[in-house]
Amino acid sequence: MKVSSRGRARSLISSCAAALALVAAGLGAGDAVAQSDRAAACGTANAALNRPATASSTENAGVPASAAVDGNPGTRWGSAFSDPQWLQIDLGSTVSVCQVALTWEAAYGKAFRIELSDNATAWTEVYSTTTGTGGAQTLDVTGSGRYLRITGTQRGTGYGYSLWEVAVRTSDGSGPVIPPTDPRNPDLGPNVFVYGPGSSQTDMQNKLNQIAAEMHTNQFGTQRYAVLFKPGSYTADVNLGFYTQVAGLGLSPDDVNLNGHVRVEADWLQQGDNPNNKGNATQNFWRSAENLAVTTPPGQIERWAVSQAAPYRRMHLKGAPEVQLWNGGDGWASGGLFADTKIDGRVVSGSQQQWFSRNSEFGSWAGSVWNMVFLGTNGAPPQHFPDPSHTTIGQTPKVREKPFLYFDAAGNYNVFVPALRTNSAGTSWSQGPAAGTSISLADFYVAKPSSSVDTINAALAQGKHLLFTPGVYHLSDAIRVTRANTVVLGLGLATLIPDTGKAAISVADVDGVKLAGVLVDAGPINSPSLIEIGAAGSTASHAANPTSLHDVFVRVGGAHIGKASVSLRVNSNDVIGDHLWLWRGDHGDGVGWNVNTAANGLVVNGNNVTMYGLFVEHYQEYETLWNGNGGRTYFYQNEFPYDVPDQASWSSGGGSQGWAAYKVANTVTTHEAWGVGSYCFFSPNNSIVASRSFEAPNTPGVRFHDLVSVSLGGVGTISNVINNTGGTANAATQQRYLVNYP
Repeated sequence: MKVSSRGRARSLISSCAAALALVAAGLGAGDAVAQSDRAAACGTANAALNRPATASSTENAGVPASAAVDGNPGTRWGSAFSDPQWLQIDLGSTVSVCQVALTWEAAYGKAFRIELSDNATAWTEVYSTTTGTGGAQTLDVTGSGRYLRITGTQRGTGYGYSLWEVAVRTSDGSGPVIPPTDPRNPDLGPNVFVYGPGSSQTDMQNKLNQIAAEMHTNQFGTQRYAVLFKPGSYTADVNLGFYTQVAGLGLSPDDVNLNGHVRVEADWLQQGDNPNNKGNATQNFWRSAENLAVTTPPGQIERWAVSQAAPYRRMHLKGAPEVQLWNGGDGWASGGLFADTKIDGRVVSGSQQQWFSRNSEFGSWAGSVWNMVFLGTNGAPPQHFPDPSHTTIGQTPKVREKPFLYFDAAGNYNVFVPALRTNSAGTSWSQGPAAGTSISLADFYVAKPSSSVDTINAALAQGKHLLFTPGVYHLSDAIRVTRANTVVLGLGLATLIPDTGKAAISVADVDGVKLAGVLVDAGPINSPSLIEIGAAGSTASHAANPTSLHDVFVRVGGAHIGKASVSLRVNSNDVIGDHLWLWRGDHGDGVGWNVNTAANGLVVNGNNVTMYGLFVEHYQEYETLWNGNGGRTYFYQNEFPYDVPDQASWSSGGGSQGWAAYKVANTVTTHEAWGVGSYCFFSPNNSIVASRSFEAPNTPGVRFHDLVSVSLGGVGTISNVINNTGGTANAATQQRYLVNYP
């Protein structure tokens, strides 16, 4: 349409004002009593919220039928510019409808009717008008049915029919009941253990030992745990296993001091052909340590031998002369994250293949293998790529730290949302209190694995934030985040599985959503995408208040058969990704070239999207496909799919063999990336060739810095690092480095 957004808003406000004036002028006392009785008999829940909606037509892809029932007053359904047109909503079951509220955009229906049906075939009319005036209309009706249809027969303007929102209310008040959250004593479920300074240290250590033993090798189990410490001092040895989060509940890491260790050992996975060598850390995934100060016993080191999806975030390691990022001997390790972390001593990376450190502070750093990236980190080694392979960038351009749960002096639980920082270096907290805002847990819906999607979505639509307690959530529909500034925070690697082929989470094209601390596990029915940020065609700027994703992990296969075309699709502009691991499983259950099918890990359509610490592995086509302009990536780690059966099964065409690990679309004119690596291990067929790791248009605005291709053990070939440049990585020369492109 050609009406400006400002004109539409003015028209809508005028219509609302006119409707209110008519009510004020014409409603007598008896009418008011009748209306009051009617309202009392009619429920307040919106039975149409996030229900399936279809329409006779849409004006364009940006105004789908679903936008009229998404709870977001800033999105709308718009039809073609002709008569008649209809919008239909599936309410899920037969209900008694007593009220329908329509919020029209400037393009309204002058003549329309409302109908109900049990089968979407035979319809009963419950309302009609030929003198509609648009604006906000609340219509009392009487009838029952599973399906509700609004049919417009005469438009009020030269445009189509356009509805911001449709709300349906029922006489039995049917709709999810959102229980309140007590911020002093919230029910965080059976898998969250909260300790205070007065807790029994013996009981606490016994629980930590019990969880550690259960989760030591439990790579694909369904157990999930969070162990939380209120402000104070403790003595404990935390040996952190799979699907376990340990975190402090202070506003600063130094509010919780743990005398002992928070460690991850490489002591369970066989390395190479020797069954007695258990020093392999390459599968130490899915665990986290956050918001704690740790003081090790005098002279003792700390060990954090991890690979992907194991953040060490907002931590202060005190006293230890060094922290080792591998088993300290001959073990392998494959990547990790330090963020917003202070380590007083030395970091020794050892055999770590790659590592990303952002906004941290180190006493010193020693070691490199292929790709070590330091962004906004004090105490980082100087830029020196590729020998040693240190990529060092002085400041982080724009970042928001991950939200976190904390316990205040008044005895209340809150979530702290750190403020955006620009051109920053060092931690957000070591020089004084971090900037940001606090949200009472009373403003959150605390979800459990038994919570229905309808209840979760109703809570979000009411303006609640969302806290997932630890567990596995089976979803029959997508979780829809439609309101700006919503916080969605998971504890204990809370895991979401879409069982019906839909997305697990969709986020509207709004400002400032924070999605953090969740694992999305693809279900057995293919999902076109598992996480969707913004609708297709989103154009709004969110530069002042971007949506951000923190410690968000996706898995396709491994725990069970999973399928998804795209793991994460970013349509909104200005999105920030802060530590993502998108993984098509290469081991575990439900794994095979034709079993856990997945084309792309990440597809970016929005402009000015920034990724900090991006891990994408084993997808079957372009693993990362970047279509938007102004994109930036700081650290990228990739492995090509191991299980390519033959070259014919893996070809992007145009004379290329295989698919690039990171593809910048030919239409992109501005893009930049630092510290990017891609590896191959074509174990079933080591004759497989990838023409290149990275593929990008040759234009001055597209630049890459510090690139590496690796043939792991010489098993397979990568012909070029980027485009047709950089040399071949194969059995003869297993690593190829390129400092700049072009």
